[in-house]
Amino acid sequence: MRAVDTNVLVRLIARDDPGQTAYAETFISPGAWVSTLALAEASWVLSSVYHLAPANLAKAIEMLLNHRDLVIQDPTAVAAALDLYRSRPSIPFSDCLMFQLAREAGHLPYGTFDRNFDKLEGAQKL
Repeated sequence: MRAVDTNVLVRLIARDDPGQTAYAETFISPGAWVSTLALAEASWVLSSVYHLAPANLAKAIEMLLNHRDLVIQDPTAVAAALDLYRSRPSIPFSDCLMFQLAREAGHLPYGTFDRNFDKLEGAQKL
């Protein structure tokens, strides 16, 4: 199965370049794999560069997670990270994803200096 880069995911969401959007849709139509790293990078670009509000970013990630042509690496962790992000939008999605990947791998506590992780079971603010 083919795989996609961050910029392909951004084109699928932002749709700001009709030519690249069409190429991205054609490329993924036979099926494409999305790494958690590409998804994390895409979430950062969409929030930092495109200024997507947390609710809109959550919708975009959900769309990618449920897209008929995309296979997301570790969809269980991505779905859990999305739930966490929706409940705590002050924590960036990429941080929610790293936390959920650590949780699923059994690597807790999750040490962080980020105060937004306060009171999150499994997180340890340093």
